[in-house]
Amino acid sequence: MESQAFMLRDIPHDERPRERMMSYGASALSHAELLAIILRTGTRQESAVHVAQRILKQAGSIRQLSDLSISELTQIKGIGTAKAVQLKAGIELGRRMAGARHGEPVVIRSPHDAAELLSEQLRYLQKEHFVCLFLNTKNHVIAQETLSMGSLNAAIVHPREVFRAAIKCSSASLICAHNHPSGDPTPSPEDISLTNRLVEAGSIIGIDVLDHVIIGDGQFVSLKERGLM
Repeated sequence: MESQAFMLRDIPHDERPRERMMSYGASALSHAELLAIILRTGTRQESAVHVAQRILKQAGSIRQLSDLSISELTQIKGIGTAKAVQLKAGIELGRRMAGARHGEPVVIRSPHDAAELLSEQLRYLQKEHFVCLFLNTKNHVIAQETLSMGSLNAAIVHPREVFRAAIKCSSASLICAHNHPSGDPTPSPEDISLTNRLVEAGSIIGIDVLDHVIIGDGQFVSLKERGLM
């Protein structure tokens, strides 16, 4: 029996993703259409758009797509290793572009600056990532390092890991940050306890812990602003 799935060649020329992008720009395309352009081809039964739609369904949403590993992607029908690598590379490139600056030193003057720098990197992650921004005496970011990737509910990090990394890059001060996968950036008792331990360790070593910023979905909390450190 003849397949009922539409192939890309069956779609009118001016409705194909690449042609629509050239005519109307990338912003006019759906998530599935953008993914289809990266995939380039579908299967014998399905167009690249249909394969892309199945990928999005498997991920749950566009924001959770970055959580799928290459191994998980290749288990989706129509996705081999090459396509999985293309998708992961595209996602990583987008992430890096979102956090890129135009060759100028990144200066942290407020919790908002730290949150703006890290938000797009952290807000969609499904596990807690504990990140440190290491600053020089002018509050320029000289390094950034992810020191822990925890479970859905907790990121475990030890002060020695934080300050070992800070000393390695000759940091004068640092800002801690982590994400709450729930989207709610309200600090937990564990967040506050960890922050206080880091502040105490930093005062002994001589490296100031300026703030601990918790990233949620489109919002953040500064423990410094809340008077919690």
